[in-house]
Amino acid sequence: MNMKNQRSSSFLRPLAGLLLACALLLQTGCVAVVAAGAAGTGVAWHSGRMETTLNHELDAVYAAAQKAVDKLEFARVSEKKSGVDAELIARTARDKKVEITLKRVDAKITRLGIRVGVFGDEALSLALLEQIKAQL
Repeated sequence: MNMKNQRSSSFLRPLAGLLLACALLLQTGCVAVVAAGAAGTGVAWHSGRMETTLNHELDAVYAAAQKAVDKLEFARVSEKKSGVDAELIARTARDKKVEITLKRVDAKITRLGIRVGVFGDEALSLALLEQIKAQL
């Protein structure tokens, strides 16, 4: 190996490492498993959105979500529900958008998604989940 190739190689390796480290830092928080919930139901955090599965029918989870929004004193913006899915949009006092989505998996299982704000708020999402569970 000649001197010129050795110098460029020794320069490129740290630069490549730095670029890789920056790329990894930008990806932090995109996918992470948060915790295990009741009855073995896991909670996943992905791209600012929390998702979990509840062992309750869609109507019961929808009613619990409405009560949780009221209990946390969020302002309801919109509510939509069909026999297979539902969506509640609310706002916090600081005007953070709260999106709650429900999807019927089967007669007794509902998939719940929560996103707070643009990038997600893990603590508030978990607090909302706990409030929904308390209403079931």
